[in-house]
Amino acid sequence: MPRTGTQQPRTLQAMAKLAGVSPATVSRALANSELISAPTRQRIQELARQTGFTVNPAARMLRTRQSHTIALILPLGHEKGQHLSDPFFMAMLAYLADAVSQRGYDLLLKRIEPQQDSWLRTIIDSSRVDGVLVIGQSDQAAVLQEVGESYEPMVVWGQWAIGQSYVSVGADNVSGGRLAAEHLLSRGRRTLGFLGNTDVPEFAARYEGFRTMLTPEAYDAHVLVPAHLTSHDAFAAAQQLFRDHPDIDGVFAASDVVAMGVIRAAVAMGRAVPEDLSVVGFDDVPIAAQSNPPLTTIRQDLERGSTLMCELLFNRMKGEPCSSILLPPELVVRSST
Repeated sequence: MPRTGTQQPRTLQAMAKLAGVSPATVSRALANSELISAPTRQRIQELARQTGFTVNPAARMLRTRQSHTIALILPLGHEKGQHLSDPFFMAMLAYLADAVSQRGYDLLLKRIEPQQDSWLRTIIDSSRVDGVLVIGQSDQAAVLQEVGESYEPMVVWGQWAIGQSYVSVGADNVSGGRLAAEHLLSRGRRTLGFLGNTDVPEFAARYEGFRTMLTPEAYDAHVLVPAHLTSHDAFAAAQQLFRDHPDIDGVFAASDVVAMGVIRAAVAMGRAVPEDLSVVGFDDVPIAAQSNPPLTTIRQDLERGSTLMCELLFNRMKGEPCSSILLPPELVVRSST
């Protein structure tokens, strides 16, 4: 509620006069900018609450040429059936939304099924955003590369590649694949399958790490199944795998959702997990520990990764040079192996 006895300021200049600072300081303080000291930010924000003052977003954009909005894009060129309710997306969205809002910015969420190579450039040019976060490269690495050569405030969650023009944060997927293979072999499994779409850079790297750790015998016997990321598709792909290769005794799935589909298919076909079949996932989304049985998985630290993505993005927005970051994966052993 406005403070009684105090006239409500209607302009930024009036608010600045009341606070005894410049209009720019008021604008930055109300946007929670770290360029303003914490005590000054808190004093101006409290004064604004007491007087009921708010900044007009359109006026701020015209004045500063900033929208205080970050685009959060999910390109689904490879997985058009995947939904925002996917546990991986839900976790990333939650962490990124928290990290962005703590800096006084809004999120503009875009779920994209690319039809033309210009889709990303169109979003940047038409959405009036100050920066872009992208969750996953999908099959759009070439588009990201082209845009990254001329547009700096963009950070991508995904697989780092030599010569990459944009900044990325992501797990060391090759190492994660190695961990999965080592663990399955340590459990005495010898006929292994990999379920995942290797057209996606992250999943291709997981498969690369996985197959390089196989013994010659296990390599000759292993099976690659290009499964999609929905639980329904993973279930169907796993059933086909077990029909075609009944001797399969270990599976590394490209994601936890795929892994849980594999377990459901195994149980439906009368195979016990982990007695007859060991299953390893990737991500360690929250529901992995609650699956039946609890899922052994390769953990990538999504919360830490989201925090780093935002730190790098805001540094890029200030024109600071940044480097991509690879996060170490971790094997989390549960009852599915």
